[in-house]
Amino acid sequence: MFTDKVQLHLQAGRGGNGVVAWIREKYIPKGGPAGGNGGRGGDIIVRSSNHFYALDRYRNIREVAADNGQDGGANSRIGKSGKNCVVEVPTGTIVKNVATGEIIHDFIKADESLLLCQGGKGGKGNECFKSPTNQAPTKTTPGLPGEEISVEFELKLIADVGFVGMPNAGKSTLLSALTMQKVKIGDYPFTTLVPNLGYIEFDDFSRVHIADIPGLI
Repeated sequence: MFTDKVQLHLQAGRGGNGVVAWIREKYIPKGGPAGGNGGRGGDIIVRSSNHFYALDRYRNIREVAADNGQDGGANSRIGKSGKNCVVEVPTGTIVKNVATGEIIHDFIKADESLLLCQGGKGGKGNECFKSPTNQAPTKTTPGLPGEEISVEFELKLIADVGFVGMPNAGKSTLLSALTMQKVKIGDYPFTTLVPNLGYIEFDDFSRVHIADIPGLI
């Protein structure tokens, strides 16, 4: 089945927690605080691509989440940041906010990137709270949650030319001959069940995109 509309809940990563730690060295009997900060949560980035032409990969997915940041460590070590999550969509996809119906972005070009959800900041370790009056702080802060949003991806099929006709009129055969696109061709009605896209490239590298539309009665 050709999928041109899906809804996803996107969740950026949570920041790691700050920790309580102390300097433990042989000749430093009263080592000070050395608790590191937590790492930053991963972002959710949406990117357009010309390598696929439908939203089929998200048909059975409802939630997408980036990695959380790791907690801080001893010896003032900062936790590792969470890995960003890149959500690829076909060029021509509209991103809508499900709650408000607002159009967030329209991907009209390939390789466009949109930072949709920002990861949470990491918490502070106890080293950040040392002062002349408090040389042994035990205070830390937790990591902040990442941003989240429910979005709808709606795909617009972008083509300069569309083949419209009765079943078995030769639309798929013509598309295959013009664009060298490998499409299913048969001598029975409704061989083409989903739209097929191809393009003709000219000497100046300009392109004309062609859509083979399923047979109409």
